[in-house]
Amino acid sequence: MTEFILASKSPRRKTLLRNLIDPFIVVNSEVEEQKIPGEKPSEFVIRLAREKALQGGASLSPNSLKNALVIGADTIVVDGEEVLGKPVDQADAARILQQIRGKTHQVLSGIALYDLSSSEIRTRLVCTEVEMREYTEDEIQEYIASGDPLDKAGAYGIQNRDFHPAPQFNGCFANVMGLPLCHLAQLMKEMGLDADHRVAERCQESIEYQCPVYNDILAGMKEHSIESN
Repeated sequence: MTEFILASKSPRRKTLLRNLIDPFIVVNSEVEEQKIPGEKPSEFVIRLAREKALQGGASLSPNSLKNALVIGADTIVVDGEEVLGKPVDQADAARILQQIRGKTHQVLSGIALYDLSSSEIRTRLVCTEVEMREYTEDEIQEYIASGDPLDKAGAYGIQNRDFHPAPQFNGCFANVMGLPLCHLAQLMKEMGLDADHRVAERCQESIEYQCPVYNDILAGMKEHSIESN
């Protein structure tokens, strides 16, 4: 039986992952989230996910290595070529929200699966384009006062119903929250692992969102299932 390890301390990733895998073990995986000069945002986020998975695996005791799979993930907000991280304070949160207001930016997630028994590691890049609404300065200040943006890349949570920052986006909603579950399920299948075909249903129930793209993402899983019968 495969033992799953999530190399992340993000509470949102833990909540999302339970819609695909349960139970799993959580380990902290601290990596330096600093871009290398000349590194593209897509390369950056994939590298972070890979490093988190590898470091998470290295933190386990030798007796835990048999049939263990480590999941590493990282999510960044990109405005043009600028990576917008978590705000350092309220003033920085206001600056970021003003910068992306009324514009379309990208949310990139890198996910990595590291099989400790074989040392195989696979990665996947997921992109969602997010169009922010024209919120007011008063709305920005009220949202910042709630404390919600201070621990989030790009200084916003797309799932926040009060602020409702992005009525329009193209791609995976869960990706913007920090873990694109259907893409992770696909990556598991590529590594020969069983993935729950109810992941899309469970994800939508969890985040209370009717997803229009999950069928396309999971098409490969369904084809694999048909071939196996």
